[in-house]
Amino acid sequence: MSRLRRPTALSLHTLILLTLLAAITSVVLAQGAAGMPTNAHTKNYGEGWECDGGYREVNGACAAIQVPANAYQTGTSYGHGWECNRGYQEANETCTAIKLPANAHLNSSGDRWGCDRGYREADEACAAVKVPKNGYFVDSSYGSGWECKRGYRAVDEECVAIKVPENGYLAESSYDTGWKCERGLRALGEKCIAIKIPENGYLADSDYGPGWNCERGYRAVGEDCVTVKLPENAYIADSSYGLGWECDRGYRTVKEACVAITMPANAHLNYSGNDWNCNKPYQKQDGKCSRL
Repeated sequence: MSRLRRPTALSLHTLILLTLLAAITSVVLAQGAAGMPTNAHTKNYGEGWECDGGYREVNGACAAIQVPANAYQTGTSYGHGWECNRGYQEANETCTAIKLPANAHLNSSGDRWGCDRGYREADEACAAVKVPKNGYFVDSSYGSGWECKRGYRAVDEECVAIKVPENGYLAESSYDTGWKCERGLRALGEKCIAIKIPENGYLADSDYGPGWNCERGYRAVGEDCVTVKLPENAYIADSSYGLGWECDRGYRTVKEACVAITMPANAHLNYSGNDWNCNKPYQKQDGKCSRL
């Protein structure tokens, strides 16, 4: 009969280590199971536990989510944990069927309804849009639901023909008169009247103002274009307002004349050339440039 071999020292150490690991694991699992409620599992990340799908934590326990009829679980940790099926809406923790009025349909989300084309919501119903003669339906959720054809304007609930005066034309806008006057004429009441351009003036491309501007070297005074009186050391200004002239660089306007700018020591003309600034590091003080 052969003699049994004694385990080596290394084998004994390995056996002892495996036994200790098994004991520790059993203790940890026992502790985890003891602290974890039914229908829960250990979190994949971090410490602790979380409820299984279809359950919610309530006072340290995992309670089943009560899904009402005509609803489905969302699997989210917020809200009820359920939503109503398409064609149903939530009401007092239940899902009630959405009642569609005649000529209506469910929206893309399926949680409310909208009226079919050609109808508008009115008192929880869909009423047909009444399009007047010379009008057409507009697929819009606001306004009357219709617009008038070109050449017509909305007046109350009708489309009335626009009366275009002589020398006028239909405008592309739905507001104001609905028409505009041809170039060189202005609207006066229900007519298009020719713009009176004074001598030394020209027609302006503008819907406001007198309808004309003065040529260079002239300025508007009332209904006329008057020659600009240019003082010494000045030049004609390209502007339809003001004096019609500006002073040369190094001069400033004093009433209707251009007066030379007198600069103190350590100063220079500013960017516009109608005043002076002190050189650095000097600063203005009592009309001079002084070190502060």
